[in-house]
Order: sequence, then structure tokens, then C-alpha cells
Amino acid sequence: MLSYSEITIKKYIVFNNEPFEVLSSNVFRMQKRKPVNQTKLRSLLSGKVIEYSFHQSDKAEEANIEKKNVIYLYSHRGEHWFGEEGNRSKRFTLSPELVEDKLPFMKQNSIIEGLVFNNVIIGISLPPKVELEVAEAPPTVKGNTSQGATKQVALETGLSVRTPLFIKEGDVVRVNTNTGEYAERV
Repeated sequence: MLSYSEITIKKYIVFNNEPFEVLSSNVFRMQKRKPVNQTKLRSLLSGKVIEYSFHQSDKAEEANIEKKNVIYLYSHRGEHWFGEEGNRSKRFTLSPELVEDKLPFMKQNSIIEGLVFNNVIIGISLPPKVELEVAEAPPTVKGNTSQGATKQVALETGLSVRTPLFIKEGDVVRVNTNTGEYAERV
């Protein structure tokens, strides 16, 4: 069991008999009142985000989330298909709410982590950074570069990011999956 102050970002808890990921956590005290942990929680089953304040006497059970490698196969007509790493014929689909924000960082046939709760895969987890190839990059134009000039490029998954001027078509870049920003050239 986790006390109210131990419910922090990136932890998984069971709340209302459902697994949730803690997106934000802020412990504070208002004047003479007791401390409160104000959190934002995302349901791992439905993808809904809720706000909840845990008081000093509240406790939450830590969810037993296991991680298992799965393969992202393809997306078709709003369905997103995955397969087990050892046996691709064991396919499953996840609801669009759970994967829509992660799709721009996933290439077809890439191995990612699946989140398992009660022996059922309920979601996916991306690494902090992914490597993607630049599909389209406008030509570099000489000009004022004293401010750290950047340009907009399109990556192989359709994601659009701002990169330095020296990035060209065919380069492989590393992108931060939390912020969606360019990190470095590989």
C-alpha cells in the first residue's frame, strides 16, 4: 500500500478497482489544513484522465503491472493491431484512446513493451527516446543562425518535428517520446 505522499509520477495504482497511471502529483498544504496530494490519473483500461486529491489518511494499492515485449503490426480503419513477440499469430487490438498519442513514435514491426494487468495486455509503454528516419526535409536556406535556426521536418511515421538546419532527408534522428521534440542525430 502506498501512502498519500508516495503516489508520485510514473507509478501505477489501483483506484476504484481499475489500474491507473499517475500523470502528475503535487503535495501541498493550504494554510492550517492537513497536506493534500493533488493528482492526475489516467485509466489504463479506458484512457480517461481524472483528477483526484488524496488526503493524509488515504492509501492506494500499487498495481501489479508486468511488462512484456509485443510487436506493433499495423493500423487499419481505427484499429491498432499488435502481436506477441514469439508468436505473431497471437494478435490483439488495443482501443484507440490508449495508443493514439503513441502512434507517431511507433514504426511497423517494432518491438515495444506491453503492460500486463491480471494476465491481460491493457496498454503499451514507449522508451524515453526512439529513432526515426527523416522522410521529408526542406532545403537549408542561409540566413541569420545566431538564434539557433531550426526547420520543420517530417519523419517516417508522419510525425513532424523542429530540427537544426543540418538535418537532411534520409538522416536518422532521436526523438523524445514524452515531449515529441528532436533530441539528436544518430
